[in-house]
Amino acid sequence: MIMIKLGDITQEDVDVIVNAANTSLLGGGGVDGAIHRAAGLSVLEECKKIGGCRTGEVVMTGAGRLKAKNIIHTPGPVWHGGGFGEADLLRGCYRNSLLLAHRNDLKTIAFPAISTGVYGYPMEEATKIALSAGKEFEKDFREIRYICYSQGDLEVYMKIWTGLKDK
Repeated sequence: MIMIKLGDITQEDVDVIVNAANTSLLGGGGVDGAIHRAAGLSVLEECKKIGGCRTGEVVMTGAGRLKAKNIIHTPGPVWHGGGFGEADLLRGCYRNSLLLAHRNDLKTIAFPAISTGVYGYPMEEATKIALSAGKEFEKDFREIRYICYSQGDLEVYMKIWTGLKDK
């Protein structure tokens, strides 16, 4: 089942949340910083041991103090106008997160809007990629949640989902 809601991803009670990480995995701003602050130092220590992650790829850690059991960290692409493989990299973030969760028998997953903040990815284009990936893997999960940070983001997600779910 696909669920779209307004909320704080650090408060989601799921098997795994996805972190819109940077390639260093050492925390940053936006969702990444919020997740690291809420999870605590144990997640940062695990990330230091991993040593980084390439854009579009994924790694998994424990979730520290979060309600979630695990965190999948995936660095999203910085938007450079769309002609530099950004869509494929963003698709990789979502698909690779879903594949890793499925391989680890995790049945509930929550995503933020990857790359749409300071990385500048256009919200509508990013949302189409995010929801298409979720629809592709929906049968493998009990629930795939998309957690929207703002009412505006929620409205974009709902509009795109309405167009996708009937296809």
